Amino acid sequence: MQLLFPYYTLSRSDVLFSAEGSQQACIFLSPEYSALLVINIYLYMGRASPPAFHGIARLGTGIRNHIVHHADFAKLGWYAKWFVYPQRAWDKVREDPVLKFYVLAVICYGMSTFEGPMMSLKSVNAISHYSDWTIAHVHIGALGWNGFLTFSMLYWLMPRLFNTKLYSTKMASSHFLIGTLGIVLYAIPMYWSAFRTYFMMTSFTPEGQLQYQFMDVVQSIIPFYILRAIGGTLYLTGVIMLIYNLVKTAKQGKFVAKEDHEAPALSPVYVKPARAHWHQLIERKPIMLLILSFIVVAIGGVVEIIPTLLVKDNIPTISSVKPYTPLELQGRDIYVREGCYNCHSQMIRPFRYEVARYGEYSKAGEFVYDHPFQWGSKRTGPDLARIGGKYPDSWHFNHMLEPTSMAPGSIMPPYPWLFEQEIELGTTNSKIHVMRKMGVPYQAGYEAIANNDLKAQAKKIADNLKKEKITIGENKEIVALIAYLQRVGKDIKAAPQSENQLTQN
Repeated sequence: MQLLFPYYTLSRSDVLFSAEGSQQACIFLSPEYSALLVINIYLYMGRASPPAFHGIARLGTGIRNHIVHHADFAKLGWYAKWFVYPQRAWDKVREDPVLKFYVLAVICYGMSTFEGPMMSLKSVNAISHYSDWTIAHVHIGALGWNGFLTFSMLYWLMPRLFNTKLYSTKMASSHFLIGTLGIVLYAIPMYWSAFRTYFMMTSFTPEGQLQYQFMDVVQSIIPFYILRAIGGTLYLTGVIMLIYNLVKTAKQGKFVAKEDHEAPALSPVYVKPARAHWHQLIERKPIMLLILSFIVVAIGGVVEIIPTLLVKDNIPTISSVKPYTPLELQGRDIYVREGCYNCHSQMIRPFRYEVARYGEYSKAGEFVYDHPFQWGSKRTGPDLARIGGKYPDSWHFNHMLEPTSMAPGSIMPPYPWLFEQEIELGTTNSKIHVMRKMGVPYQAGYEAIANNDLKAQAKKIADNLKKEKITIGENKEIVALIAYLQRVGKDIKAAPQSENQLTQN
């Protein structure tokens, strides 16, 4: 029996073979082994065991009489091979909250890492991009993998830090159930919403017209957002339970500032494993690993950075695309500050249903002066790539003040502070300077007169609003935002036909 687990002597209560009639042989092992034998593995008799068992053999005696059965005996020449499956190993997953969180975290990690590369495929990305699929994908990783793994570590660590038992294992198990339900109610409605949105967006009538308006799609997925909110609330409820459980655990114990333990000493002479891989040579030499890692990362960085430095050579320019005016530049920063890009994209893809809904598809040359670009990744609201000139100034004014007055059924919140806060004129010069540093061709010394141009354009917008019986100060932020929105996607309409064809090829 010592050949089965070298360097460790097993008592008769640890290992017992029995076979009666047609019954299969059984093996009795101690808990240390059964906790590690989570999958079918080979146990050898008749010769020395493989190196994987050497570490197991040094673990110590532990508690006796833990049953592992279903060992199929097969004669293979001069040794026997046993397949062992631990019947009670998964019982610990049912009983131990630490393992519950850990196992589900690993499952969520596998799901999200498989899903990520799949979403990079063009056919899949056509569905997932700008939809709630991305939201579901990210939160499977964030709530399942990152969140549950963190909970698992905290439930394991806190009792050991305070030399006590977890205050309530039952509460931790309840946290697991509530958190799991929260993830399910959060993610599944978002997947459902994504596919529903895609099918509605791509639907055409027999006459070739879009079957659904954007607001129809928004209204149809509101129930999914409600379920998402319920799921998130459940998940946060579990976090509160975690905090309470850990605080009570800390209070019932005493913090262990020092613990006298040390790792076993390494052998003075390195013995190469029988099945050593070539990369183990690098891993054993930290300096070599550091240098080679730096070289690999540097190559990747160069491949990504150099094209951005040659952007003028890679992206066809469009003569009608001009830099933003000072007022539009201020409005663009307000657009970014308020997070408008989180719900609105500014990039129309060359798909029939997108062109029919939003207008001409986007060209790379349109964004040469956008730092950063506002393409976005989610469409809770419609794409704004061709919003410029589509509506009058008064429409944008009323839409920002009360969205439902212009778009019944909209779930966009109002922005009343934009009608009270004033444009920060003191930042105009620095913004012009930074944009010039990034390649925007503002003329030298333009900073000196930039605010004069800003005020002149703001006055025109205020006068237009006054004609429609809307009174607003010329220096309010809403005026700058209107100027920006009226400019978005407008330059391409004035481009010569030859340049449009060039950017399409």
